[in-house]
Amino acid sequence: MTLIARLPPFTPGMRIGLLGGSFNPPHEGHALVTRLALTRLGLDRVWWLVTPGNPLKSQAELAALAERVEAARRLFGGPRVSITDIEAQIGARYTYDTLAWLARRAPRVRFVWLMGADNLRQFHLWRHWRAIADLTPIAVVDRPGSTLSAMSSRAAVALGPWRVPERDALRLADLPPPAFLFLHGPRSELSSTLLRRSAPAAGDEPPPDP
Repeated sequence: MTLIARLPPFTPGMRIGLLGGSFNPPHEGHALVTRLALTRLGLDRVWWLVTPGNPLKSQAELAALAERVEAARRLFGGPRVSITDIEAQIGARYTYDTLAWLARRAPRVRFVWLMGADNLRQFHLWRHWRAIADLTPIAVVDRPGSTLSAMSSRAAVALGPWRVPERDALRLADLPPPAFLFLHGPRSELSSTLLRRSAPAAGDEPPPDP
């Protein structure tokens, strides 16, 4: 029997931001990026693509996919934000494979790839990163400590000729790729790595009430 992947609801012509990641765990920084993208880019929806595992990161501390999906839904769901494990459903390990599949499945949707500035610094290490830029407009959201290093990174320099002025952010979803935008706005110091390191170890007792 052929497995039919389940996408969140969409209609042709929608402007949908795609925020991929391990979400291990999801946190308010992800929500901040989402709200900023919805407002500044004029998006109809944002889909969180909870990946089975990032090929560039260790899997040792990775929580089960179902746990991460459920945690993301508890943190930030609603009519304009959908949490999906579509990458696991279609067997995609790499962002390019996911975007290519979505382009075939929803060819009239105007997708925008969303990423933090910290990810732009290593974007050139992603499989088929130039092809990703040729498939989908990219919005990079500023992150604390990453502004200068991100914009001087190999990928940012290569995509420089296609950089869109921030004042034209509302046009990004309508532009043919490659199109690359850097968004400034409220920033969060939170990261999944820091949250994992600060979480109490299994078996630790909470402090007594004062």
